[in-house]
Amino acid sequence: MKKILPYIMIASGASLWGIIAFFVKGLGAYDFTAMEIVAIRVIFAAVFLLIIGIVRYPKEMKLKEVKDVRLFVGTGILSIVFFNFCYFTTISQMNISVAVILLYTSPAFVTILSFIFLKESLTITKIAAVAGTILGCVLIAGISMEDSNITFLGIITGLGSGLGYALYTIFGKFALKKYQPFTITLYTFLIAAIALIPVTRLWTRLEILMDMKVLLYGIGLGLIPTVLAYFLYTWGLEKTEGSKAAIIATVEPVVATMLGVFLYGERLGVFQVIGALLILGSVLIVNLSFRKRRLNESGNTDIAQ
Repeated sequence: MKKILPYIMIASGASLWGIIAFFVKGLGAYDFTAMEIVAIRVIFAAVFLLIIGIVRYPKEMKLKEVKDVRLFVGTGILSIVFFNFCYFTTISQMNISVAVILLYTSPAFVTILSFIFLKESLTITKIAAVAGTILGCVLIAGISMEDSNITFLGIITGLGSGLGYALYTIFGKFALKKYQPFTITLYTFLIAAIALIPVTRLWTRLEILMDMKVLLYGIGLGLIPTVLAYFLYTWGLEKTEGSKAAIIATVEPVVATMLGVFLYGERLGVFQVIGALLILGSVLIVNLSFRKRRLNESGNTDIAQ
């Protein structure tokens, strides 16, 4: 159980990310822009994390060195803020289905960046799993290239969203060498909030933000698919290779698709079902190959992945 618990944590965190559309749609009904919703998300998350830190984790709130702020600039601004900026720009440029596909190039970025910076192995299994997750996302999005309005800027920002999404795993791995998951999650969202407040000027919409329904959507967005989701993912990441964590986290689009089907009445076609199965299959391949390698290592026999 201890061996698979990190995978369960990663999958749980990713599943919570998958329900984010519920809160985003709720806030969107009040005419908040995409970046304003992102700002609401990180601000509420930062407030929750500060309260939790003061009450439960006061020691984890301290930085060992001031220069370590750069790690959280990485997870907070280069990942959270950059990813959202690119993602929403892509949505404005092209079909949402294409934007989602480009976003989920992130496992490929993580695998390559982990190989370069974290010295993780690049195996055939990982490459096959990445290919499976990307193909699965293509099928889930139900893309039809004939109907897609593809632009050069959209492609660039779409790939940027995949890169930004991947950077949390990379910077998170470096930060975990010195800090606990709570510390990383706290400073990630604190720095992201500090960066977004002056950009979005949310104080000009304070009256709407105080509406009870808006407040509940904001609290839910900041707590469930944000604080809890990132904490679970970061905890699992601490005990898992970055590339494997990124592949496991692609259960998110499966959960998002289920949410659309059961909550908003969206149709799920044959290709979407196949895509979901491909993603889950890729996750299983990663887990099974890891268990096989561990059994092999205990028997002192080499098995090529």
